[in-house]
Amino acid sequence: MTAASTLESLGALLMSGGVEVVDLAGPLGPDTPLLKLPPDFARDTPKIEVHKISEYDKDGPFWAWNWLKIGEHSGTHFDAPHHWITGKDYPDGYTDTIPVQNFVAPVNVIDCSAETAANPDFLLTSDGVKAWEAKHGAIAKGEWVVMRTDWDKRSNDEALYLNADATGPHSPGPTPDCIDYILSQGALGWGTQCIGTDAGQAGGMTPPFPAHNLLHKANRYGLASLANLDKLPAKGAILIVAPLKLVQGTGSPIRALALIPRA
Repeated sequence: MTAASTLESLGALLMSGGVEVVDLAGPLGPDTPLLKLPPDFARDTPKIEVHKISEYDKDGPFWAWNWLKIGEHSGTHFDAPHHWITGKDYPDGYTDTIPVQNFVAPVNVIDCSAETAANPDFLLTSDGVKAWEAKHGAIAKGEWVVMRTDWDKRSNDEALYLNADATGPHSPGPTPDCIDYILSQGALGWGTQCIGTDAGQAGGMTPPFPAHNLLHKANRYGLASLANLDKLPAKGAILIVAPLKLVQGTGSPIRALALIPRA
């Protein structure tokens, strides 16, 4: 089968409903939960604002449109390498310079929802990934790896989603050896359903915030605040995660999508 005939078949399956498009993004608006930095740092991303320019009125009788105030790392979003100090020197590490081929790739979905329901601080290790591979197949070079936690079910309540107390936020994520391992397998990037790509307590790890530190050091990418991973198979889905082409952007909100075969 040629590439042209494969694309023609995909188009026919999309039209017939044989391939389903799954929305993996959460709603983006003034109530979207946003990351809160420790008090030692200068400031957080501001709340999202939507300002009306006109809506079929004296300022625009035939059209409706708005202007937005929004941070690059708000809601379901893409982390580019330049987001972290370890990735700051890559010329193709910005949202406008990343090769667009990297925005579409197969995805491996590691289901940790039972573990995170029992323990919000659950950490996925390299051994956990290897056990998943033994059951579902190896992670191949150029594929995404995402951690299903069903944390998106909390996203209608910012306090529940951030899940913080006096010791900081409590949310699941990867260990340093987990990120090291998926990078050794050639993973394109790592994604989670939490507010960021790291666990809530990842600041105390070595290195701190390993998903950010190690992924971007390797010129790889992160996805945060994903939704609806429970609708994806462990393997076999295609992930589409195109950030806005922001000039020297460190990240971008995205409408993450997945293509899956309809059952």
